[in-house]
Amino acid sequence: QVQLVESGGGLVQAGGSLKLSCAASDRTVSDYAMGWFRQAPGKERERVAVISWSGGNTYYADSVKGRFNISRDKAKNTVYLQMNNLKPEDTAVYYCTADPHEAAYPSNWGRGTQVTVSS
Repeated sequence: QVQLVESGGGLVQAGGSLKLSCAASDRTVSDYAMGWFRQAPGKERERVAVISWSGGNTYYADSVKGRFNISRDKAKNTVYLQMNNLKPEDTAVYYCTADPHEAAYPSNWGRGTQVTVSS
């Protein structure tokens, strides 16, 4: 099991930006798709963004397209989520994921980092 540790969450005003980071415990993830999910109180967990093992393909939920950008640094075993023009509805716990097959429900999850956007 790969250990994933998120950082970078916090409180920001609407319209602001945050950058989340997720560091993996070993280089296994260099062959994995990595991504970000989020879960707001009372809502189902939502897939936000995914990046392929090569970094050449990305997926974004419609709700974040044009505002969020996912990237990875394979040398550092790290994936990032740059979040711009944040909205109160982006408030959630954000989870980093890693999976060898881009599964709909990834096999490896971090513990999450809280993002709160105030209006």
